[in-house]
Amino acid sequence: MLHDALDAFARMDVEAAIQLYHDDDKIDRQYESIIRELMTYMMEDPRTIPQVLEVLWAARSLERIGDRCQHISDYIIYCVKGKDVRHTKISDLDSI
Repeated sequence: MLHDALDAFARMDVEAAIQLYHDDDKIDRQYESIIRELMTYMMEDPRTIPQVLEVLWAARSLERIGDRCQHISDYIIYCVKGKDVRHTKISDLDSI
């Protein structure tokens, strides 16, 4: 996703920037799923908490990278189209 964000930035490609929004939404859903699964592990066996927290921090860091890529796409859309889409729903981006 980071490679795609940098490529879209280099080409100032709005379509690729919009695709990054969809990719980030997918990553957010996967992150929430991972959190639920890790919570289950911790509840079933409290001895796993230290290891599960390490995995949780890694997953959170990867999710934040997706968010940063989305921010890059915000700037691409703003530079090319002149529209601020930071607080726009994903469904509204397709009409840009």
